[in-house]
Amino acid sequence: MSRIGKRPVALPSGVTATTEGQILSVKGPKGTLTLQMRDEIAYEIGDDGINVKPANATKQARAFWGMQRTLVQNLVTGVTEGFTKTLEITGVGYRAAAQGKNLRLQLGYSHDVNIAVPEGLEVKTPDQTTVEISGIDRQKVGQLAAEIRRWRKPEPYKGKGIKYRGEYIFRKEGKKK
Repeated sequence: MSRIGKRPVALPSGVTATTEGQILSVKGPKGTLTLQMRDEIAYEIGDDGINVKPANATKQARAFWGMQRTLVQNLVTGVTEGFTKTLEITGVGYRAAAQGKNLRLQLGYSHDVNIAVPEGLEVKTPDQTTVEISGIDRQKVGQLAAEIRRWRKPEPYKGKGIKYRGEYIFRKEGKKK
């Protein structure tokens, strides 16, 4: 029995939810997001919000229940507040610069790394060592952050690389003399 799945997803004022066939769409002040509904899960839009319940008593329906409720919650949060991931760049000569719909990273390679920012996302660089990714779709924000981080993962000896803000890097001691 899913504890998360039991709670309804509250719809704040200014947010509307509709279903068309197998697609749930949520519209709010920041935009519109859609979710492909699963056959194993029943979605009910009421006055208290969106209720997510298993449509049958199978093991697969119970497995999807909590996840689908969380995905619906992410839609509502995305169209009201949006999502943001912040990356921090550590290392001598490592820097980032946002140029329109591109992000240019200097990470110690012979050439700069240019990353195209997907539609619906916004990338800001408040300073040369910070990258802020924001958008209404949580999956797209996290995916772009992971792709940027993949260019230079933080290493445990000096701590150089790209890390998420708040991420702890386990540090190792170097060679002993």
